[in-house]
Amino acid sequence: MLDAHLVIDRAGFHLDLALRIRAGEVVALLGPNGAGKTTALRTLAGLIPLSAGHITLDGRDLDRPDARRWTPTERRPIGVVFQDYLLFPHLSALDNIAFGPRRHGLDRRHARQVAGEWLDRMSLTGQSHHKPRQLSGGQAQRVALARALAVDPALLLLDEPLAALDARTRLDTRAELQHHLAAHPGATLLVTHDPLDALVLADRLVILEDGQVAQEGDAATITAQPRTDYVARLVGLNLHRGRADGHTVRLDADFSLTTADRLDGEVFVAFPPSAVALYPQRPDGSPRNVWPATIAGIQRHGDNLRIQLSGPIAVVADITPAAAAHLHLAPGQPLWAAVKATETRIYPATVPGRQRRQ
Repeated sequence: MLDAHLVIDRAGFHLDLALRIRAGEVVALLGPNGAGKTTALRTLAGLIPLSAGHITLDGRDLDRPDARRWTPTERRPIGVVFQDYLLFPHLSALDNIAFGPRRHGLDRRHARQVAGEWLDRMSLTGQSHHKPRQLSGGQAQRVALARALAVDPALLLLDEPLAALDARTRLDTRAELQHHLAAHPGATLLVTHDPLDALVLADRLVILEDGQVAQEGDAATITAQPRTDYVARLVGLNLHRGRADGHTVRLDADFSLTTADRLDGEVFVAFPPSAVALYPQRPDGSPRNVWPATIAGIQRHGDNLRIQLSGPIAVVADITPAAAAHLHLAPGQPLWAAVKATETRIYPATVPGRQRRQ
């Protein structure tokens, strides 16, 4: 089990991250660029010293500045897979994997035996004598993973392990990685920008913003109730904060939304881009939430178009190309936006029993 409190102060950046990972658990650390994800991973690996806090793994203190305790990288029971894999270019796949066991005291013959077993597990037996330049991206990723796992690490660190792969290879390799992580008895920390990697591979998500935890929980909780704009974008929702009075949520002095559910106090209101309907003139009929908007941008999003709207509130709408052609949409164009009350989701902005940064 990992029990860590990472406090780092360097070059105007402050990281304060409490992190616990159980044996056999995979935790994904997500966040925008500059949030501190890589700093956290490098600190756990022993490449960046703590300013304060501690790193305790399986009951053993690896770092504890107040006790002047620090463990060199090579003596930590930790395996690391970096984004660009960092395989030794002059060594074969077999000897890349054997490197760790050799450093941990095994003789050459037994280390290569361990490496051969890992090549079998990774379905790479035929590539055992290939140098990294002779491997495909997916093969290199598996060699890097095998090298990290060959030392039986108590903690496995994965830094964007699928980022260098093309879309097809990424899909296949993600499935293989999921299988190997499920069999790993130690704790695993996955650093990623990709929400799909996190949702598929991780048991729990930790969202890091500006060096602090913005939100954490299982995938169902995070996707159902995002609490920051970054998380809302990550899971594909429009998110606004306001004060509820029954079925009415006032977002500012001049604009309110009507919701199907009722609450009182500080709340978040969320709704998917597909719930936003667009009209050339103010619509009549059922929508209770209608407001004038201006097209700020148009982007391709899967099979649909994602329309960025400015106005009393900033939202995104997803519409079909046929609907866009019918409306003759263009940047700067004024129109009307509408969201049915039944399409909104409302929940308290504060979490009982825990203070969260908003």
